[in-house]
Amino acid sequence: MASLDFDLEESQFRSWYAAQAVALEDACAALTARVATVVTQAGGVDITKVEGRVKDVDECVRKFVRKYRPALEESNTPYDIQAYITDLIGVRVVCLYEDELEKIAQIVRAHFAVIDVTDKVSAVESTEASFGYKGLHLDLRLSVAERDLPEHAAYAQWPFELQVRTIIQDSWSVLDHKIKYKKSIPGQLKRRINVLSALFELADREFRQIRDATAAELLQAPDETAEPALDAAADLQAPARAAAPSSELNAFTFLKIATHFFKDFEFEPSKVDGFVDDIQAWSAGMTRARFNSLMRETIGVVKRYKQHFEDQNPQASFNPYTVIRHCLYLSNKTAFRPALRNSARESFEAWLNDNAEPKLQG
Repeated sequence: MASLDFDLEESQFRSWYAAQAVALEDACAALTARVATVVTQAGGVDITKVEGRVKDVDECVRKFVRKYRPALEESNTPYDIQAYITDLIGVRVVCLYEDELEKIAQIVRAHFAVIDVTDKVSAVESTEASFGYKGLHLDLRLSVAERDLPEHAAYAQWPFELQVRTIIQDSWSVLDHKIKYKKSIPGQLKRRINVLSALFELADREFRQIRDATAAELLQAPDETAEPALDAAADLQAPARAAAPSSELNAFTFLKIATHFFKDFEFEPSKVDGFVDDIQAWSAGMTRARFNSLMRETIGVVKRYKQHFEDQNPQASFNPYTVIRHCLYLSNKTAFRPALRNSARESFEAWLNDNAEPKLQG
C-alpha cells in the first residue's frame, strides 16, 4: 500500500527485494541470454559483449531518494518505491561503432515490447557545449506473444532496461563513475573532464570513419582478376623489380584477388595484414599483377594436391591460406621456401614428383 512514510516504504521494499532475489537473478540471466541470441542472430553489427545485472538494493533506494522522493513528498503523493525502479534488471549490449546503436535498437524493437526510450546520444549532441556519456537506453519487456509461451513463464512479468553503448562509450561511463565529487571540483578540473569527454567522442567518430574509409579503399582496389593473365613463365621467373607504390600488393588488393579464387571464405583482416607482410618479406616488391598471375598459373595443380591431401588426411585442414602458400611455393621454390614448413614441403614435393609437376621453375 502506497504511503508517504519513507521508513515504512523502504522497509517494505527491502523485504520484497529479498523475497524476489533468486527470481530476479534467474530472470536477469534468461533475459540477457535472450537479448544476446536476438542480436547475434540478426547479424550486421559488431558486438563485443552482452551482459546483465540485478541492481543492488541500496542503489535502488538511493536512486529513489535522489530522483523521485523530493517531488513526490512535495506534492503529497503517496508512493511505493518498487514502482519507480524500472531498471531492477539491466542488460547491456556493447558494440564497436556509433551507427550500430540504432541498428541494435531496431533489432530489439522487433522482438520486445518497448515501454520507454532514453536517447542520451541525441541529448548530448543537441547541445553546443555539452560532453559526457552517450548511449541508448530502452525500457523493455517480452512481447505479448512471447509472454504467453510456457518456456518464458518464469520471467515473463519482469521489465528490464537495455543499455546499448559503443565500446568507447562504455569505457567512458566506467571511468566517469570513478571521478569523485564532480559537482564540487574546481572549474579547471571540470574543463579537463570535458576535454577528455570530447576526445572520447572524437575517437568514436574517427573509428567509424576509419572503418568506412577502409571499406571504400577495398572497393576501389584495382581488380587484377579481370585482366588477362600475364606470361607466367616470364613474369614469375623474373627477379623482383621495384614496384610503383600503387601497383604493390597490399591488404586491399590481396583481398580483391583472394576472394576471386575463394568466394565463400571470409578472410580476417588481422590475418590478411600479417600474411601480406610475409609475402613481401619473401619476395620484396611483389605486385598485385604478379600475385594474380602466379595464382592463376599454379592454383590448378595445388587444388589437385589439396584433394589428394584431404583424401589421405581426412581430419587435417587445407584452408585458402594453405592453398595460397602452396601456390607461392610452386611459383618460385627458392623465394617462397619459407611459405611451407619442412614436412608440408616434403609431402608436396613427393606428390609433385609422382604427378608430373609443371616445370615453372627449377
